[in-house]
Amino acid sequence: MHAAAGAVAGAGLGWTLWHGVAQPGTALAFGLLVTVGELARWGAGPGAREPAPLAAAGALAYALLGECAGRPTDHGVAQIVAVVVAGALVGAVPQVARGRAAALDHVARRVLTAGFAAVCFQPLYNSGELLQALGRGPYYALFLLVLLLLTALCDAVLAALMLRARTCPAPGPYGPFLRDELRALMGVGSAVCATGAVMALAVAVAGLWALPVFCVPLLLTQLSLRRYAAVRDTYRQTIASLARATEVAGYTSPGHAHRVAALSRAVGRELGLSGPDLTVLEYAALMHDIGQLSLVDPVPEGATALLPEAEQRRIALLGGAVVRQTGVPEAVAVVVERQADPYREQPLPARIVRAVNAYDDLSRESADGALCALERLRLGTARDYHPKVVESLARVLARGGVAGPAPG
Repeated sequence: MHAAAGAVAGAGLGWTLWHGVAQPGTALAFGLLVTVGELARWGAGPGAREPAPLAAAGALAYALLGECAGRPTDHGVAQIVAVVVAGALVGAVPQVARGRAAALDHVARRVLTAGFAAVCFQPLYNSGELLQALGRGPYYALFLLVLLLLTALCDAVLAALMLRARTCPAPGPYGPFLRDELRALMGVGSAVCATGAVMALAVAVAGLWALPVFCVPLLLTQLSLRRYAAVRDTYRQTIASLARATEVAGYTSPGHAHRVAALSRAVGRELGLSGPDLTVLEYAALMHDIGQLSLVDPVPEGATALLPEAEQRRIALLGGAVVRQTGVPEAVAVVVERQADPYREQPLPARIVRAVNAYDDLSRESADGALCALERLRLGTARDYHPKVVESLARVLARGGVAGPAPG
């Protein structure tokens, strides 16, 4: 994908340098808009879906621009790509300087998405065929709506591909990532598309003075998204800190909760979970051993998978009671307290947590712990561990487990 974006960017920059910049004032205005939007994402977390809505809307508006203050524009697809590339690269310099490879993913995605919209709109508009066939009435608005939908779908496909490549060390299921991105289209994605289209139409009538008018709402939206992300990260860090209580107290081995959470999340994606379901799974996996704090005598190495069934269920019920006092969603407490039930009676997240927890407990018993643990899980599929969960876990491990640091 980087190669494709590089080829598109190189072709656009080369053509523009060779033929010169058409209407440089308009190009400079939109280039600055994209740059300001990218610079405004400073400090955004690497997991933010659209950390620069102003830049995205500005790039889309330039791709859909056919007139400026009533005068036809004569910039083409190549110049649109060149302006977006220049603005995105200048705005991404702080992110790249901080060593964030994801900034390059962001630039590549911006270039490909803007190029797609420009290819679909500019040749038809500049040739006059679009207005001749549709006029400026409702059919033209419908055309823009369809084009915006296709552009949003293109962006969702690219974002899902990049997130999958960053998350999985080897090819894994693509569907859950795409579902997450499509679900996000109903939020900031729809606002970006709508603002980009309205911005292009406003510039066509009022000129470049319309750009500052539409910058303020998107900047406020960006600030709100940043605050929401900060609150969400703080909430998650609080849960991760609670999960470490069993390690600090000596009830579980160091890093156990975070290993279980990271591997559970990967298995959940393998089984098709996404969005809020993955969040519930991760929180439950982080807090699955918190019931051990009620024990007088710690379990050796915290390995609850080796305990009798009745003791496992007692610890799980105690953990569910503790989790309910922390204010996390009810679904998290349900997963924690049902993790020791027979798998036929469990919801899918509880099945995943039980299997992954048992794997982490059993894999530390010998030098060939991973293979032995998987074999014991497969032998327990008659009652304790769901066969599909065990096989999904095996596929995740065969691809190298989880990429990056453990959660929290």
